Amino acid sequence: MDRHNWDQQNYGTGFHDGAYQRKTSKRAVTDYGSSMVHWMRNRQPRYKGAPRVELERPSPSYIAQMMPPTAKPHHPADAIPAKHLHSSLNKARHAVNVVRWTPEGRRLLTGSYSGEFTLWNGTAFNFETIMQAHDVAIRSATYSHNEDWLLSGCNDGVIKYWQPNFNNVKAIQAHTDPIRGISFSPNDAKFVTASDDATLKIFDFSGGVEESVLTGHQWDAKTVDWHPTKGLLVSGSKDHQVKLWDPRTGRCLTTLHGHKNTLTKTLFEPSRGQLLATCGRDQVARVFDLRMMRDICLLRGHEKEVSTLTWHPFHTCLLSTGGNDGSIFHYLLNEPNTPANTTTSIPPYDSADPKNAPAQTIYPAHRLQHAHDMPVWSLDWHPLGHILASGSNDRVTRFWTRPRPGETGCFNDRWHIGGEAAEMLGTWDRRNGKRSMREEEEMEIEDEADGLVDQTMPSRNQATLPGLPGLTLPSANASNDNSSAQIRNGLPAPNNNLPPPPMIPPPGGIPGMDPAKFAELLASGKFPPPPPPGIHAQGFPPPPPLPPNFDFSKFPPGLFPPPIPIPPPPSQEP
Repeated sequence: MDRHNWDQQNYGTGFHDGAYQRKTSKRAVTDYGSSMVHWMRNRQPRYKGAPRVELERPSPSYIAQMMPPTAKPHHPADAIPAKHLHSSLNKARHAVNVVRWTPEGRRLLTGSYSGEFTLWNGTAFNFETIMQAHDVAIRSATYSHNEDWLLSGCNDGVIKYWQPNFNNVKAIQAHTDPIRGISFSPNDAKFVTASDDATLKIFDFSGGVEESVLTGHQWDAKTVDWHPTKGLLVSGSKDHQVKLWDPRTGRCLTTLHGHKNTLTKTLFEPSRGQLLATCGRDQVARVFDLRMMRDICLLRGHEKEVSTLTWHPFHTCLLSTGGNDGSIFHYLLNEPNTPANTTTSIPPYDSADPKNAPAQTIYPAHRLQHAHDMPVWSLDWHPLGHILASGSNDRVTRFWTRPRPGETGCFNDRWHIGGEAAEMLGTWDRRNGKRSMREEEEMEIEDEADGLVDQTMPSRNQATLPGLPGLTLPSANASNDNSSAQIRNGLPAPNNNLPPPPMIPPPGGIPGMDPAKFAELLASGKFPPPPPPGIHAQGFPPPPPLPPNFDFSKFPPGLFPPPIPIPPPPSQEP
């Protein structure tokens, strides 16, 4: 086997036209269009009490009949994202603190520790664009309900307003300490913030004016959320307390006790708004019923702190949590999933005394024990509920989805059982895995380089040619010292202070001018005046004629240089 064919089969496509071309690997693509179209064409009315017809079976032949999660409201287990899709990482790696899907679901927005916004494609998961949004780490971000605005908060306590095209229109100094949470009111007229200064603040969105300050926490306020339909706020703090607030009066309505360590996330259930989920560093997540004002579910299984959680957009009983050990667990609130040799507890609703009955203990329905290498800081569901995005301190953004019918190999991959166990089973090859990761990193770098080609804008302080933006004038304050100029392509760096080259007059002088006058101008070093109208220099084409009735006053001032006065022709003496 010659070298060319060996390179083609092992590394790439070999050499082409003297240049080596690397073989591009296949990119995972998840297109939800076919399942949505199939559901719209074949959906049936959901009559109360009607028999539920079987739609899918665990066989690859049913892949074409897959339905979106919203088509199966009584089967939340089918929406559990147990399959790894893609891992995305930037060229300059930083911890990913925030992940948010755009409202239309076409892109994923991530906020990093370096203060950068990164957009990832929602189907191919490749890099699209990056921008410097804040000067310090981004800690929180949220979209408005009308999908027209994005708010982001950073470590400096600054909140910025963003349009969907990521045009920054306003920035306000909301706090002096890091902002840990932002949430919009149901009508988007106001928003609330939580900060490490132990306060919550309510702002008027249109004016960016602070309206009220909610005090009551004894330590840092770590999270806040506004009820999706009611005037109700919930906040969690480092003082182990969960507080419910009235945003109109700023009064604390009640305090929920139960956690024994710092609260990391509090979130209302988005569909019905009857449940409240909380998690903290005590390795436990709790679910409260707002109608009973007590906890009804105790979510166990994490071996370390629970750092974040999120609700499924359609299934009210599906809850996902992320831990400090990099694990992601999925809970079904209607299935306790009690381990062997453990007593199954009953929900308070089924007890004789629901008010005083202990909370039901729920164990994970699915575990991604090795989802990340470091703490998971943020989780967010796709608006259609078929993809879950996770951001971690290991500087990687990962995408997870539900397995297709008949897929079982994904349950024995490195994300479930670890790299060493998967390598022993043959479901993961460390060498090929590293090579695939390296190829993905190279593809991301190429995508990032291609996406940033047209984003380099000239400085606003640079002088530009009048009427021609983007073309800069040579600097007048450049240094005359060229001793440190670098040689590029074999040529020295240009010096902007050099005088322009002298204009070479045409041979024989300018027609229509006295030769003695022409020699005097050359001797004095002055630029010779232009020839009289109708006469052009020898060796140069005549300028194009101006159109009739050409009006210079209709153009912006400074577009054309001022006219040069033409000297009178020399006198003709007999």
